[in-house]
Amino acid sequence: MAAASDRIERHVWLISGVVILGSAMSILDTTIVNVALATLSRELHATISQIQWVVTGYMLALAAVIPLSGWAAERFGTRRMYLISLILFTAGSALCGLSTSTTELVIFRVLQGVGGGMIMPLGMMMMAGAAGPKRMGRVMSIVSMPMMLAPILGPTIGGLIVQNISWRWIFYVNVPIGAIAVVAALRILPHGKSGSPRALDYRGLGYLAVGLPLLTYGLAEVGSTGGFSSTKVIVPCLAGLALITTFILHALRVPNPLLNLRLYKRPTFSTASAATFFLGAAMFGGMILLPLYLQNVRHESVVDTGLLNAPQGLGMALMMPFAGRLTDRVGGGPLALLGVTVTTLATIPFALVGAHTSLVWLSFVLLARGMGIGFSFMPAMTAAFAALEKSELPDATPQLNVVQRTGGSLGTALLAVVLQRALSGAHSLGAAASGYGTAFWAAMALTAIAVIPCIILLRAERAARARHPGAAQASTEAALEAAAA
Repeated sequence: MAAASDRIERHVWLISGVVILGSAMSILDTTIVNVALATLSRELHATISQIQWVVTGYMLALAAVIPLSGWAAERFGTRRMYLISLILFTAGSALCGLSTSTTELVIFRVLQGVGGGMIMPLGMMMMAGAAGPKRMGRVMSIVSMPMMLAPILGPTIGGLIVQNISWRWIFYVNVPIGAIAVVAALRILPHGKSGSPRALDYRGLGYLAVGLPLLTYGLAEVGSTGGFSSTKVIVPCLAGLALITTFILHALRVPNPLLNLRLYKRPTFSTASAATFFLGAAMFGGMILLPLYLQNVRHESVVDTGLLNAPQGLGMALMMPFAGRLTDRVGGGPLALLGVTVTTLATIPFALVGAHTSLVWLSFVLLARGMGIGFSFMPAMTAAFAALEKSELPDATPQLNVVQRTGGSLGTALLAVVLQRALSGAHSLGAAASGYGTAFWAAMALTAIAVIPCIILLRAERAARARHPGAAQASTEAALEAAAA
């Protein structure tokens, strides 16, 4: 019988329920828009490289605010910042639904992302405070469900809404849910205390928040200019790279940088981060390719498109619990290498698609791809934490999430460019299918690159675990928290 102190009280579950309600909106919005991209492109008269900013802008905003969550909670109080995040996300959703142009939609998606990026980390902080370290694992097993279900439900829900109502309602639907979440948060969440936070690295935030979008914008412009020689490509790319380089030099010099780049001196953390970056690029970038192929080449409805995208999310959801348990036994390195290899091999059939490829076959391959992704992310994150000190985990957790979302945003922009260039001049379904195949070859290459850091990670993790034999459980718990955030 569990000790009385280990029993999870009612107020902990109520707080968890509020966190699930808020985080479910934020996580679903990462995937729900993908099936609507073809509709948005048509109704807003935008090219693929332009409309992909609806996804990329949201992900960049998520990445930008994650490192600010801890500072904001200390400065203004966790409950207050959680409410502000919910309100920003809900208001951004309403404005997205009212948008009349691609520019307006992208701007309001960024606002939505600023709110959505803080919802989960702040919610995790309140849950950790209410549940305590001994009960956090059991609570996390429940709260992580929205994260696992989002890739399954997001495209399907999005397809139902777009086909039966309007694309605007994939954003409007968040308004009543957001209002309920705000009321529930006001009634249930405990009043936190604001204090004296550590100094915020404003300069580092400025360098990174401007540099990454500039670099992404420059890459995206290749789709409309047709090459890398245009001023529209060269200037933003060089400016973005210069600002990112300046941020790196700055972060290595100041005592409390926005991101603790000194962690990359650890081979396990640096190689796991590299694998996470390329996996994020391949996964999120690939998630815009398949819906467009299904609608533009196969002429599937948006509902069927959503259902046909679900197997990848199902594969991820099936494998992640097993990945967590196996990681404790064999380490994250071997599983991450296995997962990346499976993901790479399962992407090849999509690179070979034609105008009449069996959709049943693609569904099975997509399930396998999702299983590979499920075996990749959490083991890689676990291995990243294996050699870190406990005091370094608060820096490492948001940093890996920033790496994953940055990889996702750059991968989305890059694959959108490859697709648009491959489709230029395609006047038949066969030629269009071949263009999508070219884009999937690029997605496969991004995944295959992740094999290299996984091999290095395998060796580095073994050495790290030999030096820190008791770090396995702590690193797995930290990976669960990072994956959920």
